[in-house]
Amino acid sequence: MRTSAFVLSASGEASKAFTFQQIELDSLLPDEVLIESEAFGLNYADVMARMGLYKDAPPMPCVLGYEIVGLIKEVGASVDKNWLGRRVLAFTRFGGYAKHAKTKLSALVEINDLPAHIALPFATQGVTAHYMAEVLSPIQTSDKVLVHAAAGGVGSFLVQLAKLKGATVYGKVGNDAKLEYVHSLGADVLINYKKEDYQKYVATHLAGLKLTASFNAVGGSSVKKDLQLLGPGGRLFLFGGADLGARKGLLGKISFLWEMGIFLPIGLMMQSKSLLGINMLKLGDQQPLLIQNSMRSMLDLYKSDLIKAPKSEAYSYKEFAHAHNVLGSGDSEGKIIINWS
Repeated sequence: MRTSAFVLSASGEASKAFTFQQIELDSLLPDEVLIESEAFGLNYADVMARMGLYKDAPPMPCVLGYEIVGLIKEVGASVDKNWLGRRVLAFTRFGGYAKHAKTKLSALVEINDLPAHIALPFATQGVTAHYMAEVLSPIQTSDKVLVHAAAGGVGSFLVQLAKLKGATVYGKVGNDAKLEYVHSLGADVLINYKKEDYQKYVATHLAGLKLTASFNAVGGSSVKKDLQLLGPGGRLFLFGGADLGARKGLLGKISFLWEMGIFLPIGLMMQSKSLLGINMLKLGDQQPLLIQNSMRSMLDLYKSDLIKAPKSEAYSYKEFAHAHNVLGSGDSEGKIIINWS
């Protein structure tokens, strides 16, 4: 079928990189469903793709987008027809920037009348946070946890999941306006890294102790700093490279990698530290039910009033390019939503 979509056809500023046009969707595979979207979410990986810095993105021209909320309009041959007409939150991998999108039945959950701006953060961001903090290496009560980009979608969830376990949370943000929000989520120590050397600030507050976990979506020089802040048993979760977005050209990429450093397994073993890399696309390909289970678990926590949905900023599809640039600027809080209505 044909549908409308924002197609990434060039690198650069959003209004020039994307074109709004008609695309043709392939026929459904047996385990897939077709969803008519009412809203979709933006993610920082999309900004990296727009800048030509995300190697997992499909070759251009392509349709980005990891998550949508909408109604199931068609089902594949092996999918129960009772799914038709149900309103769902779905992880789309790619293709979410379209009025209609396909995904596997194993990558969605039914949400009934839950508003789209509440539901959408629980897909990519909620799943990422849950996988790291609850599945890969669960946070413990005594942990001292550093959360980079603590006002963002993933960071907002991580702060809350850590506080549910009774951990001490150090929330790192890029401007003072975000400090109150992160504090409202439960963060114990607040850091504006543009005013403070966050490594020294955290070390001072630790008063001779060490971090037990750092959730790092930044990369670059922060990786070495975090490893120095970690004590024995410490875990560094690396799930993004936002600092790469500020680098220009080949030399910028080289400096980004150089600042991250080279780590020998024997060194990590002798210090009893762990470096954990997370790529939810790869996990979704190999373990699709992991995505569904984490979405469902996070939504259950929300429905039980144990966590709050992150802040969201909603835009019309006519403001798509502006919204994409807002996300890339680093000035947004929580989740950016695009509504088709």
